[in-house]
Amino acid sequence: MALEDTVVSNQSDFLYNDTDSDYDLVEPCSFQNSYWVERLVAVFIHPIICILGFVGNSLVIVTYAFYKRTKSMTDVYLLNVAVADLLFVAALPLIVYNELSSWSMGRAACKLLRGCYSVNLYSGMLLLACISADRYIAIVQARRSFRLRSLPYSRVICAVVWTFAFTLSFPTFFFYDWYEPSHTHDTFVDEEEEGNQTFKSPQHVCEFKFVNDAEAWTIKVAVPSTQVAVGFFLPLLIMTVCYAAVIVTLLRARNFQRHKAVRVVLAVVVVFIACHLPYNVALFYDTVEMFWQRPCEESDALQVAKTVARTVAYLHCCINPVLYAFVGVRFRNHFRRIFQDLWCLGKRYIAPRRFSRVTSEVFVSTHRSVDGSSDNGSSFTM
Repeated sequence: MALEDTVVSNQSDFLYNDTDSDYDLVEPCSFQNSYWVERLVAVFIHPIICILGFVGNSLVIVTYAFYKRTKSMTDVYLLNVAVADLLFVAALPLIVYNELSSWSMGRAACKLLRGCYSVNLYSGMLLLACISADRYIAIVQARRSFRLRSLPYSRVICAVVWTFAFTLSFPTFFFYDWYEPSHTHDTFVDEEEEGNQTFKSPQHVCEFKFVNDAEAWTIKVAVPSTQVAVGFFLPLLIMTVCYAAVIVTLLRARNFQRHKAVRVVLAVVVVFIACHLPYNVALFYDTVEMFWQRPCEESDALQVAKTVARTVAYLHCCINPVLYAFVGVRFRNHFRRIFQDLWCLGKRYIAPRRFSRVTSEVFVSTHRSVDGSSDNGSSFTM
């Protein structure tokens, strides 16, 4: 999973060449390629991400709410990851709307949406690192795992992660604002065009707003740098170290199930890198080159690369339920019970005379799945 782009309108809308005190008006970059790529992604790809992410993470939350108790640290982490991903995909349509059109929901909604979006992404990435640390303790430090892997500890850790995510997102809450950009009304037109102009309603945006250049320099560098360092490289480092130790331990056990777990671990790491590395590399390059003037073609190509890489990063919220929950046999059994109970509830409305029997079936299924489960709380296939 990744954060929203930092606004990088570093040059003014029109560029001037100073030649003997004469100013030549130069056209702004059109960014046609990036514009059409963003349109295509917003129309065809983002709705798919929202639907798949909503369904997958909702199933995980429903499973923990009605069918499976949170018995281990992994369960608590998985539930929190699902909540963060679900809130992320719920905010994604509004983020896309803000990027493609004027923002009409006011200042409070602007700050709340962008801030929560940032919080959910930071918390989701850090919680994945917590899951890798928990797997390390459970497998590599098995003798001490009973003392270290308790539910109270997991809840405290999750509270610390969410608090830390809010702290990292404070600049987003504070500096995002709802305003009308100067270029929407300060334009250069000749007298003939001025006579043909008609009144247009103000076009407001929900973007970063600064009071001076020094503040803009600081925030525009600090926000993406923090995202790359804490939102990607820190979780990647923790996952790499913990899962490397897990794989070494599992390979020593000559057991088919253990070797199957190794493949799951490798899939988790590979998918994480494949989804988030391209966008963070593009974001890092953009941050380094942010305050240097670039040719229009290069800027357009960079925006296209960031749009595509960011969309790939968004896909991670759809893959998380598959990698961390659906691979478990017990989780798949719970999902089957969910669909069976939904089918029974559907028959209840289709055939009202079967109301009492269907209700009994739903109760028995739910009762067995919650109270009769014999699992040990481990939702991960290891």
